[in-house]
Amino acid sequence: MRRHVPLLTVAALIVALFGLAPLAPLTPLAPEAHAAAPAPAAAGDQPYASYWHPNTILNWNPATDPDARFNRSRVPLRPRVSDPALKANANARAGEGKIASLVSFGPTSNNPSQGSTNPHYYAFGHWQYIDKLVFWGGSASEGLILAPNATVIDAAHRNGVKVYGTVFFPPTAYGGQIQWVRDFAQKSGSTYPVADKLAQVAQYYGFDGWFINQETAGGDAALATELRNEMRYARSLGPVEFMWYDAMTESGAVSWQDSLTSANDSFLQEGSQRTSDSMFLDFGWSAAGLNSSRTLARNLGRSEYELYSGIDTEANGSNTSVPWASVFPAGQPHVTSLGLYRPEWTFNSSSGRADSHARESRYWVGANGDPSNTTTTSAWKGLAHYVPESSAITAKPFVTSFGAGQGDFFHSRGVRVSSGGWNNLSLQDVPPTYRWLVTSTGSKLTPSIDFTDAYEGGSSLRLTGTLDAVNTVRLYQTKLPVAADTKLSVVLKTPAAGPTRLKAAVSFTDAPTTFTTLDLGSTTSTGWERRTLDLSAFAGRTIAQIGLEAAGSVPSYDIRVGQLAVHDGAVDTAAAPTGVTVLGTTDTSATAKSLRLAWTPSASGSVHHYEVYRRNADSTRTFLGATPNDALYLPRLDRAGTEPSTTLDVEAVSTEYGRSPAATTTVGWAPGGTESNLAQGRPATASGQCNTSETPAKAVNGTVSGGTTDKWCTTTAAKWLEVDLGAARSLDRFTVKHAAAGGEDAAWNTRDFTLKVRGSTADPWTTVTTVTGNTAATTTHPVTATARYVRLEITKPTQTTDPAARIYEFEAWGS
Repeated sequence: MRRHVPLLTVAALIVALFGLAPLAPLTPLAPEAHAAAPAPAAAGDQPYASYWHPNTILNWNPATDPDARFNRSRVPLRPRVSDPALKANANARAGEGKIASLVSFGPTSNNPSQGSTNPHYYAFGHWQYIDKLVFWGGSASEGLILAPNATVIDAAHRNGVKVYGTVFFPPTAYGGQIQWVRDFAQKSGSTYPVADKLAQVAQYYGFDGWFINQETAGGDAALATELRNEMRYARSLGPVEFMWYDAMTESGAVSWQDSLTSANDSFLQEGSQRTSDSMFLDFGWSAAGLNSSRTLARNLGRSEYELYSGIDTEANGSNTSVPWASVFPAGQPHVTSLGLYRPEWTFNSSSGRADSHARESRYWVGANGDPSNTTTTSAWKGLAHYVPESSAITAKPFVTSFGAGQGDFFHSRGVRVSSGGWNNLSLQDVPPTYRWLVTSTGSKLTPSIDFTDAYEGGSSLRLTGTLDAVNTVRLYQTKLPVAADTKLSVVLKTPAAGPTRLKAAVSFTDAPTTFTTLDLGSTTSTGWERRTLDLSAFAGRTIAQIGLEAAGSVPSYDIRVGQLAVHDGAVDTAAAPTGVTVLGTTDTSATAKSLRLAWTPSASGSVHHYEVYRRNADSTRTFLGATPNDALYLPRLDRAGTEPSTTLDVEAVSTEYGRSPAATTTVGWAPGGTESNLAQGRPATASGQCNTSETPAKAVNGTVSGGTTDKWCTTTAAKWLEVDLGAARSLDRFTVKHAAAGGEDAAWNTRDFTLKVRGSTADPWTTVTTVTGNTAATTTHPVTATARYVRLEITKPTQTTDPAARIYEFEAWGS
């Protein structure tokens, strides 16, 4: 991908393009240096997304690649609808220009196949505006051919978005070698062996095609011809598509045209032969160049909307200068489609989750956070200004718990079953089509994705603000036929029992902008409650929109919606999976393992995903992970005390969110048990933090040597730190490392504090140690207790009047 920056060193380019930190300066490598396939991963180790050089992909076989099974997507590409009558923005033009998005979700190597325990992740939430997603990456040192991981494919397909892997041939100045291009285009008789593998990888992993970025100099016309023939050959092998990047021309030279010209058009269409499915035009395009590109595409019998005019937003995001009128002229047909390079700027440039979501809203929806109102003095109006929303909600059942694909905990039916952070786009629900579209004659309520509570997963929908007039919140565009037994289900929660002042709102395709409302009544508690509404009166009609309507007078309205569902009849379940098998384990400490788990999918019923739990001694269960796949990597399983084995449950969650009986297996532990710090690496929460770097996790990361930010710090009035040990554990001592243990002034050592424990969130806290007048940098506190949750409460944080508590480590020792 040509960048409009000065030439960099090879290592610097890798950092600039892919966010990687090379271990050493990169130099061109001979092809034979990559001839051997990577060594198989250990039995219980982390699986990663696949990448290769042209010669190494020839050795790939899913039957022998231990990671392949974990990279498979099981979510088919869903059809989409886009009703022009329901577009949010009057300026947006339906059926014209589309958007392709080139996104790096992580480095080329070490990109986890199925998410991770890090909640700080680019969980993209505006799928309704894009048509294709390119899983961007590749580097000379690691691999040129990069397949997308399963989580991205799952989320994209659930939203009707196609996913492409990347083939990246870098410029020679940045490590590229023309021999790699020749290896890629090698021919065997009438076949192209690398093309055979590209098709096999896409079909086995379940994605849709490849983005070809050939920028290595030294080619000739013969090589360019072979590349075109290879793409046509690969397309003939089955459903695999190609997007060609405007770099190499038909002469074999690398010469960016910034448009479709006679020098590169055969990479799109050659006579009656379709070479690629689309072309990404380099960033230097002009109005005249795009107009001529449109004319040439039509003369070739192709749509101008198969041309994606690129804009580079990696550095400046929504501050990027773009000649919008050249590609999307106001009041006129779009000239081409649009290609976005690195929209994850919204995440990479942010200071945290809230800031990331604000930047993403600005990028996609505009300055007002309202896709219907993109009025702004800024040249960047948001993509919603040009392209109408599409929706993949075209069949029942439809269920959303407003899951964002990340969270700080995990809930199942409103019960917290894990206190650890996570990301997994395979579990992301279809995001609301309209983010956010609220109409009111008075104050407008504020919708948000709330990460402090959930019914399923790690988030919910929250409506807050002053309610002084009717508020209609449009959420989803749909195409859902209503039968005689169709139900609309809403799970909600209020701060106090009483009237919800909320109604479900639906419109139908025969009058798509007119809502019919159904009252959700009152709540009887402060917990999650379900309302199931009978839609039989509307049988034979088709739901076009689903939303909510709030009405009444409440100065501080606050309500959460944990789930919306449209289904027929009773909630269906699926059969339990069978044959749960531990494929292998790896000891990560004396009392913890990582492992790979697999099972035979449910024999009947429609499965949305499978959830894996560990059984605890107190009859509770702890959530360990989930996937739509039939195999899952579990990064951490902790031993509880000296238990000889741990029982794991795997249950199928149906597409209507019914749950199957559990299938089980056991994981054995070595005889005996040794004492360890059970709090290290476990999920930690706190009353607050002094800044974004001094998080609760720093107090359980096992180190005090990372400088003065290697601590948890807070200035909140009530100061507390809690750790979830994952299961009830036998404890024999606590160790607390205060300010001076990390090299700070001893006057800041914690003076007065209390240590507490409890077995479950339903139990009261029990005090096991109270300390007053401490001056030491490190304190040790023997206890005899069994607990899952441990808590440090600080009543006097320092020896002075300084209000900040500073804890470098909070350790809970036991077995």
